[in-house]
Amino acid sequence: MEGTESRSGASSSGVADWSLVFWTLCSVILPVLITLWCSFQRSRRQVLIRDIFRKSKHDWHYTDLFGQPSYCCVCAQHILQGAFCNGCGLRVSEGCLKKADQLFLCKEIMMRGNGGAHSSMPHRWIRGNVPLCSCCMICKQQCGTQPKLCDYRCVWCQYTVHDECMMDCLKTEECTFGEFRDLIIPPYYLSTINQMRRDKRTNYEKVVPYCRKHWMPVIILANTRSGNNMGETLLGEFKILLNPVQVFDLSKIAPAKALQLCTLLPCNAVRVLVCGGDGTVGWVLDAIDEMKIKGQERYIPQVAILPLGTGNDLSNTLGWGAGYAGEVPVEQILRNVMEADGIKLDRWKVQVTNKGYYNLRKPKVFTMNNYFSVGPDALMALNFHAHREKTPSLFSSRIINKAVYFFYGTKDCLVQECKDLNKKVELELDGERIELPNLEGIIVLNIGYWGGGCRLWEGMGDEPYPLARHDDGLLEVVGVHGSFHCAQIQVKLANPVRLGQAHTVRLILKSSKMPMQVDGEPWAQGPCTVTITHKTHALMLYHSGEQTDDEASSMSEQDHVREQTDEDV
Repeated sequence: MEGTESRSGASSSGVADWSLVFWTLCSVILPVLITLWCSFQRSRRQVLIRDIFRKSKHDWHYTDLFGQPSYCCVCAQHILQGAFCNGCGLRVSEGCLKKADQLFLCKEIMMRGNGGAHSSMPHRWIRGNVPLCSCCMICKQQCGTQPKLCDYRCVWCQYTVHDECMMDCLKTEECTFGEFRDLIIPPYYLSTINQMRRDKRTNYEKVVPYCRKHWMPVIILANTRSGNNMGETLLGEFKILLNPVQVFDLSKIAPAKALQLCTLLPCNAVRVLVCGGDGTVGWVLDAIDEMKIKGQERYIPQVAILPLGTGNDLSNTLGWGAGYAGEVPVEQILRNVMEADGIKLDRWKVQVTNKGYYNLRKPKVFTMNNYFSVGPDALMALNFHAHREKTPSLFSSRIINKAVYFFYGTKDCLVQECKDLNKKVELELDGERIELPNLEGIIVLNIGYWGGGCRLWEGMGDEPYPLARHDDGLLEVVGVHGSFHCAQIQVKLANPVRLGQAHTVRLILKSSKMPMQVDGEPWAQGPCTVTITHKTHALMLYHSGEQTDDEASSMSEQDHVREQTDEDV
């Protein structure tokens, strides 16, 4: 009996052990299997979504969280995540995406008008998700106040209407394209132009829509990689307000190709808004110079700037501000573009010829819009670019970029890698040699601002120096004693060493290797001759908005200088 009991006890303990092992394995394997299954379903769902995005005529983008209360345009249910179209503004849940793609048409960038050059088109209404604080065009009361899919918005003129105010006659009413009709390329315009090109007619001025004399279509060129990475958001907002055919992502299409749209528009009428840093602006201006070489001078556009870079000195000079972080609505930006005045910007040729008897390489040739420098600020830019090339993901914020510049500037204050520059270079202004004091850097300016917002030529304003101009064919040349001197100038505790103004600047680097930069693009340069001469003019747009304290003080200083001159006369 005892043996039997012991065997049964052993078998029961064995069963218990195997049961424990089984449930332990289940507790470990089951979560893993569930995780793998969920991962497989998620990846499968993402593949299906990408396939819909690729085949769709909508400009779909997926988001995990909408920025405002949103309702699906198909099932009318409240949604936190889903897809939205950058062209027409549709918002749908993930499950209704395929159905929405079949039911709703996006903005038609091209369509045939029914009356030739002065065609018209009805409103294109989309229900629900109207902008916050929008008003009904009929009763002037606020729209979108109910917590459900309600009210309508026209994808072209952006007018909103209550459900109860929507009448049959309003559905057939002609769309005027709203506040920005002077900037929008209507969908029937390009079809008319294509027909004219087939007929070998080029008098596009006769096809101006709405019978308007002041039509100034705008082209948006956005660099999504600039500065604080706001380009992607801006692209979507501009596509909502304008014709998507007017909006280009410079990370996907080169400026030269995008600007060919100008040749389909009336002469001397197009405006271009460049969303990016000073480097992006220079890239676009180079593409415009290529248009001149191709004989397309009459299609040259005027250029406005939305500053997304780190320094943005050219943007600051032209009144567009030192940096954009979303504080100004896109609608106001378009109003500023419409109201801006046309001016000219000098562009300069910088030729760098290496020294040496057996030097067979061609001279380096750059185009300068802002400034050229040799010395500590070029060294900071060189170190910054080298660091950004190694870890580009770290440099997605304007604040981080400026902090890195500050670090390298502080380092140079201690090391002084560019000391005794005056013994290594010779400077000629309009053929006249300039005796240099003890310097570490030389800066040649074309515009008023330098170093992220400092008016370098005017300095502290304690001496009556005229304002630096960007359209007078003159360059301002200054010297600095080092990185610490640069920092003092930026906080208005010191003045630069003003060396003079000239139409042509020649700098000879006699020995050693020195850092140089043109418009923020740095490199290390050995013995050479640098010659800066006038190249051409660029047509820019100047925004005469609110003045900063620096601009107001500079203007008052200039007025004081003029008064003194008048008294002397």
